[in-house]
Amino acid sequence: MSHELLLQPSTSVEADWIILPVLEGEPLSAMASALDTALSGGLSRLQARGDVTGKLGEVVKLLDPQGISARRIAVVGLGERGKLTPARLMRALTTVVRDVCRVADQTVAVVLPVFDSESSSQTIGSLSISQRASIVATALKVGTVTPALYQAKPERFAPKQMSVVLEDESLKSEVQAGLARGGILGDCMNLTRELVNRHPGEVYPESFADRAAQLAITHNLECDILDESRLRAERMHSLLGVAQGSTRPPRVVVLKYRGAGDTDPTLALVGKGVTFDSGGLSLKTSDGMKTMKADMAGAATALGALCAIAKLELPVNVTAYLGLVENMPSGNSYKLGEVLTARNGVTIEVMNTDAEGRLVLADVLSYAVDQGVDRIIDLATLTGSCVVALGEDVAGLFPNNAELEQAVHAAASRAGEEVWSMPMFDAFGEQLRSDVADCQNIGTRWGGSITAAKFLEKFVGNTPWVHLDIAGPAFAESAKPHRDPGATASLLRTLVELATPSW
Repeated sequence: MSHELLLQPSTSVEADWIILPVLEGEPLSAMASALDTALSGGLSRLQARGDVTGKLGEVVKLLDPQGISARRIAVVGLGERGKLTPARLMRALTTVVRDVCRVADQTVAVVLPVFDSESSSQTIGSLSISQRASIVATALKVGTVTPALYQAKPERFAPKQMSVVLEDESLKSEVQAGLARGGILGDCMNLTRELVNRHPGEVYPESFADRAAQLAITHNLECDILDESRLRAERMHSLLGVAQGSTRPPRVVVLKYRGAGDTDPTLALVGKGVTFDSGGLSLKTSDGMKTMKADMAGAATALGALCAIAKLELPVNVTAYLGLVENMPSGNSYKLGEVLTARNGVTIEVMNTDAEGRLVLADVLSYAVDQGVDRIIDLATLTGSCVVALGEDVAGLFPNNAELEQAVHAAASRAGEEVWSMPMFDAFGEQLRSDVADCQNIGTRWGGSITAAKFLEKFVGNTPWVHLDIAGPAFAESAKPHRDPGATASLLRTLVELATPSW
């Protein structure tokens, strides 16, 4: 569903809900003042009494306003003007959208956050008019979709009509561009969320690959699926070793988007796609397995990002490489002490079968390098150590190239997502020494997310590369006012920003 742009006074908007953003510690905006006048000063009285403060994420509802066309108003606080960032605006808007969309077949309109007669070149905090419109559209998409894929009665419903209200017609083109972009981002985030939230009986290597092939047709992408025979021919014995304990055969999916010339550089998005991780013979506990359907979030995020890039028709070349396996215990499982030979010839002594994601990525990264890509970003729910270090909301960033590292940081900042660079000192790589092979697949318990990254570094050669450990932010264990539990599509917007020359 697209977002209708309404160029009319907010007082005349007919909707079940009109969402009105306000800043903390400031007078009402022009559109809010018009609503206030029609309500005989109702909003300003709430503000004077302290019932409406504008604090970030505060939601105040007026359920039967008289004097306007909308049937209800939800006032949402954006916090202080100078502190408004993409992340804070997204948080405020998803909070209020989640709150009001609890009934089916509603119409919802959002008053675009425009203050003090701004022009298109002015900003609030770090946000342009088009960026704000994009975030509004994304929040309306993401905030209305729940993880309740199998419930008869979901808690929230997508509105039958979603509108954005703007009175200043001079801003129309910037706002329309932002709404189009934000709607695409929201749809693709929901695609990623759906794939991760589906149960592992539905999402396994073959079914994931089939879904990717269908999306390739929809988005006019080149698609190549490597089955077991081709994986053996490509010498991907590290990945095949992980997969051999499962009855589900592995797949590697290669999706190509060509928005630039043949001689222009190619960005590779490499995703870890362990569709279920039992730990193999190094078996996880039951509690440790409960969320392991989400161990393919890296692949799902890369897929969703590539679909967004294609729908936006960005003038870039991007290829996604998705390594898809199940890690299961059986009589055919790979064993501790076994030595696997990766695609690039590196031999790996297996010291823990639950450190499988890096074994999958090793071959897929090597394959991407041999395809001649110019830059690589890999995404993986790789280590619990990264969650210990950075918490549940921040992704770890592990680079071999300072320029690409800075580009990812800048893209994350624009997208309103959080990443943090981790040290890649050689001493961490020394923990991977093996007495019988070129390396082993784990180090000590100290600095585990870094030793995992140093392992991956062995398979990218001199190609500029950033590893993103999304084990924390990719899957939320519990609900918050601004988000559902389950898949988050974390860093999808960052990847799209990275692929966007400017907008």
